[in-house]
Amino acid sequence: MRAPVVIDLETKKTFREVKDNKDLGISMLGLYNYADGREYTIEESELGSVAPLLENASYVIGFNIRSFDLPVFQPYYPGKVTDFQVFDLLDYVKDQIGKRPSLNDLVWATLNKAKSGHGLMAIEYYRKGEMDKLKRYCLDDVMLSKELFEYGVRHDEVFYLTERGKTSIPAHWKKYLEKSQGNDTPLTLPF
Repeated sequence: MRAPVVIDLETKKTFREVKDNKDLGISMLGLYNYADGREYTIEESELGSVAPLLENASYVIGFNIRSFDLPVFQPYYPGKVTDFQVFDLLDYVKDQIGKRPSLNDLVWATLNKAKSGHGLMAIEYYRKGEMDKLKRYCLDDVMLSKELFEYGVRHDEVFYLTERGKTSIPAHWKKYLEKSQGNDTPLTLPF
């Protein structure tokens, strides 16, 4: 039975240093696997182990993963990341409200929680060799994305703040949480 995973990754470089996603490098990938109910942090040297989890997931879920995380992951993966079944929370929300709110804005309005930092902190953790802090930061973002997603599944809405206050965004996301019975694993690895 295939189940979804929630991912987030941190990079080694910034867009001030490189121009293309593929050159950012991955310092840490965080993942929550609904199949076993476990959280994972994967360092760059272990990224090969994440490919089967992504390939066998019913959906790869995350915030801004279609235009950021997955293109950054592509150089580490011999198949095509575009073949994964993806549910991108940011893409969905942007389509609903016409703008790109931050994960922190949605989490604050919906869950009354906040991110533990920002992406540039993660790069500093990596550069200073503070891997435990990097793991915690990355996994915090994974779990906030997971909580936001699950709130939408349970309540069919999430929220963002406008000048008029808290505004509802319809979130009919139950289908992305359902486990798949079929054997429709995408064969993304080249033979």
